[in-house]
Formats: sequence, structure tokens, C-alpha cells
Amino acid sequence: MKSHEVLTLIEEITRNDGSKYIEISNMVQNGRAELAAERGFIKQVRILQLNIPHSPHVAKYEQYINENYTMPTEDMDHFEEWHKTPEMQKEVDIILKENHIS
Repeated sequence: MKSHEVLTLIEEITRNDGSKYIEISNMVQNGRAELAAERGFIKQVRILQLNIPHSPHVAKYEQYINENYTMPTEDMDHFEEWHKTPEMQKEVDIILKENHIS
């Protein structure tokens, strides 16, 4: 089942081992990440930027996420990290640069 998420923010996720990564997300997914942190699946999540412009790079990454991942429900039993292909990592890097995060 495909998702139809609109990605609108940039967040930083801290894994339980202390390593961090940046994700392009939205408020619903951020809420799921907060719930995952409360349940101990990840250490923490914090929003770095809200309301990012919906650039062609965001649209391309959004399509990739919607085709490959589904939004977790509130009864999730783990936190699924969105793994990126090298091409999608380049898109994320461009999005971060566009939003002065990199």
C-alpha cells in the first residue's frame, strides 16, 4: 500500500546508539517519531525547520518515500528508518542545502 504523505519539515533523529541522521518528514511522521522515542525505539527527535518549500527535490524524495514506505500507526512496535538510495541521499543533501541546513 502506497502512502500519500506531503513532506513539510526537516528533523534530526537520534538513534539509541547516539548516532544522528536528518530526515525530510511531516508533522504526522514527526509525531510517530516522538512516540517511538517515548517507547524507547529511538533516543529522540527534534524539528530543525518547519514549512520547507516544496521544491522539485522535495517532490522527488516525497515520491520515493510514498512508493517505498507507509506511515506507521500508533500501535507500532519499532521505528522504521527510511533508508535512502544513493540518488535519494543526493536529493536529501540538496534539500538540506536549499534550506540552509547543510
